[in-house]
Amino acid sequence: MGLEKILLYAGIFAGAAAVVFLMYRRGFRTVPVFCIFLIWGVASDLTMMYLLSRFGATDPRYLSSYLIESSIDFLVQFAVLVELTWSVLRPIRAALPRRTILVISALLLLLGAASWPIAARLTLAGPTHQYHVLMELEQCFSMLRVAFVLILAAFSQLLAIGWRDRELQIATGLGFYSLLKLGAAIVHTQHQVPVVYHNVDLIVTAGYACSLVYWAVSFAQQEAPRQEFTPRMESFLLAVSGAARAQRMTLEQLRKTSK
Repeated sequence: MGLEKILLYAGIFAGAAAVVFLMYRRGFRTVPVFCIFLIWGVASDLTMMYLLSRFGATDPRYLSSYLIESSIDFLVQFAVLVELTWSVLRPIRAALPRRTILVISALLLLLGAASWPIAARLTLAGPTHQYHVLMELEQCFSMLRVAFVLILAAFSQLLAIGWRDRELQIATGLGFYSLLKLGAAIVHTQHQVPVVYHNVDLIVTAGYACSLVYWAVSFAQQEAPRQEFTPRMESFLLAVSGAARAQRMTLEQLRKTSK
C-alpha cells in the first residue's frame, strides 16, 4: 500500500473518530452542520476512493463524480462557516434579529468574492472549463477559511472564546488545512516537475489528516463552559445589529413610499 493510500485511510479513520467523539460530547446540538461536514467527508472519501480504483483518474465518470462531490463539499463548507459565526454569537443570539444569519452569509459571500481574483491567478488550467472553475472555487474557499480563522483568532479575546471552545478548535483545523492548500497552489503555479506536484499533494493530504486527528483529540475532551461577552462588546454588537436593522426598515419604508 502506497503512502497516499495510507494517508487517505488515516484521514478516514480520524474523521470517523472525530464524529464519534463529537456526538459523544453532544456537539451536534451546537454545531450540527459541522457534524454533517465530518460525516460527509468520511462518506465522500470512501466513495471517491472506490470510484478511483474502479475507473481511474482520467475516466469521464470519475471526473463527473468528482465535480459533483466537490460542489456539494463547497456548499457544506460555506454552511459550516456561517454556523461557526452564528455559534460565536451564542451569548447574544436571543437579542439579535432573525435575519442576522442572512447578513452573516452575505458578508462571507462578499469576502469570498473579494478573494476570487487571487484564486484565479493561483489556479492552473484544467482538462475542462468546469474543472477549472471548480479549482478556482477550491482556492477561493481556502483563502476564505484562512481569513476566517485569522479574524476569529485576532478577536478571540473580545469574543470571549479560547482554544477549548469548539468554534476556535473547528476554525483552527480548517485554517491549517486551508493554508497548506494555498501553499500547494502557489507551488503548482511554478510549473515544477511532476514528482514535486505529487509530493506537495501528499503534504496536503497529510495536513488534512492532521486536522482530523486534531479535531478527534479536541472533541474527546470536555468543552469549556462558554463565557459571556464583556458588557462593552455586547453593547457594540447589539448596536451594530440595531443600526443594520434600522437601515433595513428605512429602506423598506422608502420603497413603500415610492410605490
